[in-house]
Amino acid sequence: MSEDEPTGGVEPTLRSYGISVESIDAGDPLEVTYMTAFPGREVHRREVGRALNALIDRAEADAWDPVRVEATVIRSPGDPLGTWTAEPAWFEGLLDDELTETEFSTRVLETLTHVGDGDEPGEGDESGDEPNGGETAGGRTP
Repeated sequence: MSEDEPTGGVEPTLRSYGISVESIDAGDPLEVTYMTAFPGREVHRREVGRALNALIDRAEADAWDPVRVEATVIRSPGDPLGTWTAEPAWFEGLLDDELTETEFSTRVLETLTHVGDGDEPGEGDESGDEPNGGETAGGRTP
């Protein structure tokens, strides 16, 4: 993989998965700010899953070396909704079959914070349709 590939490839890949990237710093950590398509009270879990799936697929294709991901979700410019993170070891564990998709998704969802919820990770997240937000990372959305 070339030096420019991680920076040049991550944003288009996220966009191809339906993530409206507002800003990105594809360094270490990978800092992504994206505008949600679901501007409710809480971060939409399936949208988090789409972003993660984009990164997992790039890592599986050897087009991205996992680094810490720090995502900020906004409703509109200047109106943050929440944040989530993912650690490189979680991606590596998933890719090496040391973590299940459910374990990976659970770890990411435990980092989820919402603006105005006292920054309690995952508290009161009702944005997914099912108890664990629907599918897991391989199926694959948290």
